[in-house]
Amino acid sequence: MLRINNLEVVYNDVVLVVKGISLEVPDAGIVALLGSNGAGKTTLLRAVSKVLYSEEGEIEDGTIYFDQHFLNDLSPEQIVRLGICQVPEGRQIFDELTVDENLRIGAYTRKDPVDVRDDLHKIYEYFPVLSGRRHGLSVYLSGGEQQMLAIGRGLMSRPRLLMLDEPSLGLAPLVVADIFNIVRKVNQEEDVSILLVEQNANLALNFAQYGYIMENGKIVLDGPAEKVKENDDIKEFYLGLTEVGEKKSYRSVKHYKRRKRWLS
Repeated sequence: MLRINNLEVVYNDVVLVVKGISLEVPDAGIVALLGSNGAGKTTLLRAVSKVLYSEEGEIEDGTIYFDQHFLNDLSPEQIVRLGICQVPEGRQIFDELTVDENLRIGAYTRKDPVDVRDDLHKIYEYFPVLSGRRHGLSVYLSGGEQQMLAIGRGLMSRPRLLMLDEPSLGLAPLVVADIFNIVRKVNQEEDVSILLVEQNANLALNFAQYGYIMENGKIVLDGPAEKVKENDDIKEFYLGLTEVGEKKSYRSVKHYKRRKRWLS
């Protein structure tokens, strides 16, 4: 569904942040993009959703296709209408609006009021905690509830590809588990493809079918999630385990020697 080929992204015409990345997300699939802070993960999502320009960024080279549509020259509004939605890091809900108003804003590109109403009801079924607070201001929601609202707002655009940027950030493990269970249910019931950006490698690789590891703007390793989890470098650097199962400091692990690839 999503095909990125040799993508390069620069900021301020000087700083090369994404350096020749190629990545694919299959129809109704779940793909995880892992990496430390500053690796370029969020920049990659912004390149797909075309919100780079608001931060002095631009695509320098490479191509992005979504279901045979060439995305490089499209606007953010056109990207959303094609069925791509990004749920940003930090949630970024509208604090001064109610829960219901935030969700309805997610459907601003749609012209089908009856279907919008039905989808709003469906969001409240997926996230029942929001239903009881639908008329309250969003600023008073907990962090987990705000994350649910942000995801629900994205789903109101009726996306075919949902891009989640660090959805577990700052949340308690039980809340994170609830959110990921709901997202998986959406993937299975609505056939929505998921591109997940995460630093929690164990969580992401248990959730996804395929994983990419990003370092310094490049993909250094990729493969089926189960095989990525078994890679010794991943165990040490991202899962904090040595070959004998002991915890190991991330700082003691050196860079990857080369990129490995597995075929499913």
